[in-house]
Amino acid sequence: MLALIQRVTQAQVTVEETVVGAIGPGLLALVGIEPGDGEAQARRLAQRLLGYRVFEDAAGRMNRSLADTGGGLLLVSQFTLAADTRSGMRPSFSSAAPPERARREFERLVTLCRELHPPGVETGRFGAHMVVSLVNDGPVTFLLRP
Repeated sequence: MLALIQRVTQAQVTVEETVVGAIGPGLLALVGIEPGDGEAQARRLAQRLLGYRVFEDAAGRMNRSLADTGGGLLLVSQFTLAADTRSGMRPSFSSAAPPERARREFERLVTLCRELHPPGVETGRFGAHMVVSLVNDGPVTFLLRP
């Protein structure tokens, strides 16, 4: 399980011209599920998403987490993130979990984040063609693995 996180001032996901998830200041997380991912990986990634210190403190240092700021979290499933790109000129998706397993694990992650982050967790729509819009703040972008 991996997540590409971006600190944002705002982000939203649109499906068929309808906004299905939107946040103000917070984190956008593009999430890839890999074979073998389960509850332990989801739990660890939820902790990292909420606790990773990417927001500035009064001194301008990255010392505050999403849990500290109470910002929004927008989780978007993205199987292409788990692609194997090491060779050739076309990605291989054999390193991504099969769709039904990925859906189950992504939903587990969403549930855990919602339990742990009362300020709010929004999502895209699993398996849909999504248009993701964001304003990256910094820019600040990190790849997290549990």
